[in-house]
Amino acid sequence: MEKLFDVAVLGGGPGGYVAAIRCAELGLDTACIDDWRDAEGQYRLGGTCLNVGCIPSKALLESSEHYEHARLRLAEHGIAVQGVSLDLAAMMARKEKAVRALNNGIASLFKKNKVTWLQGRGRFAPAEDHLTLEVEKDGRIEPVRAKHIIVATGSRPAELPFLPFDGERVVDNVGALSFDAPPERLGIVGAGVIGLELGSVWRRLGAQVTVLEGHSFLHHADEQVAREALRQLKAQGLDIRTGTAVLGAKVGKKQVTLRLKDDGGEQEAAFDRVLVAIGRRPNSQGLGVEQIGLKVDDRGFIEVDELCRTSLPNVWAIGDVVRGPMLAHKASDEGIMVAERIAGQAGRVNYALIPSVIYTQPEIAWVGETEQALKAAGSEYRKAVYPFSANGRAQAAGDTAGFVKLLADARTDRLLGVHILGAKASELLAEAVVAMEFAASSEDLARIMHAHPTLSEALRDAALAMQA
Repeated sequence: MEKLFDVAVLGGGPGGYVAAIRCAELGLDTACIDDWRDAEGQYRLGGTCLNVGCIPSKALLESSEHYEHARLRLAEHGIAVQGVSLDLAAMMARKEKAVRALNNGIASLFKKNKVTWLQGRGRFAPAEDHLTLEVEKDGRIEPVRAKHIIVATGSRPAELPFLPFDGERVVDNVGALSFDAPPERLGIVGAGVIGLELGSVWRRLGAQVTVLEGHSFLHHADEQVAREALRQLKAQGLDIRTGTAVLGAKVGKKQVTLRLKDDGGEQEAAFDRVLVAIGRRPNSQGLGVEQIGLKVDDRGFIEVDELCRTSLPNVWAIGDVVRGPMLAHKASDEGIMVAERIAGQAGRVNYALIPSVIYTQPEIAWVGETEQALKAAGSEYRKAVYPFSANGRAQAAGDTAGFVKLLADARTDRLLGVHILGAKASELLAEAVVAMEFAASSEDLARIMHAHPTLSEALRDAALAMQA
């Protein structure tokens, strides 16, 4: 008779592996099923985020920023350098080294916490109790039974019907992380996180990058932040064209020609490579959800409540395969919540305070409400903006672009939103998230002493400005 686990997790990404480890920490006998393989066919934990998403893209962003800094900015620090050149192979090797270190780290945590790692493709088995899975590996199928099942199968890149991925001229995030040389002309369809980050990487490394966006720029971000971010990124050399729809494409052996439409009418643009970054789709197909009656909406998302419970008892779903922003940290927090709920604890996720970050330079980070959302809701609010050009640490570092923007309730002074455009915005945002989790007012933030000189002082100075 096959073993009965307390919990079986489908997927080893930032939702799945975090959920599995937390379940094991809480004393639950846990299995994690995952079929991710690298280019050599080796099974690797970490999912899209670790293997071909968050981590490798940040490694390339860091390396490409160092390259550009050495070429263009060291002179202003009194450092003269000559013969700066790009070794893309070494840069890619460094990226892979970081990925492998984290792959091995997760595997070590599984071993330490006695999580059973089942390598292969998992799906629901046609069983009466809906709590039996089957794992297929090398043509063999093994049943896996559990008292609880957590679906954490993530997402995949969305394709345009007339511009399918071919891995050579038309690529997704996976292909754009592995070019063997900077393309002379890189077209990017979509000005979201993936498009802007990978566009920044290849622009720094020498590509002429054109970003095509059918809507306004960063329409989910605060409008004031989006306007300044657009100005900064264009000044760096990114050709960002908003209000530009891609109507069709012709893919040749050496280039891709896109048919575009903007306010000026239809036109064509040719590129050596095209990155399609229009969003992602949930990985709910092929899981056997239909045969067990698990409810899935018309977009492929598994339906869950606020605690990530599905329509079937003891079946949970988290991360990109359910509603909400497709962010690794959101998936991880849902995994922790579900693990704690299964263990009888009171796990929770505050969906109103999910931080968002775009790792361009300057970085773009925010949490809570945008000013346009408050206006649309008729909310009474106050705001304060403090520029990094007035911050001592920013001046000393030469990173003075951007600002901190605070939004607070006009009556209670409770912080409603914090928006940061600037160097290390991703790190500075954590203070704002903590403050808002504790329902802090802007005055609370203003009365907290900050070390000087630090970039974090800009948060306090914005809060002080709110008290004027």
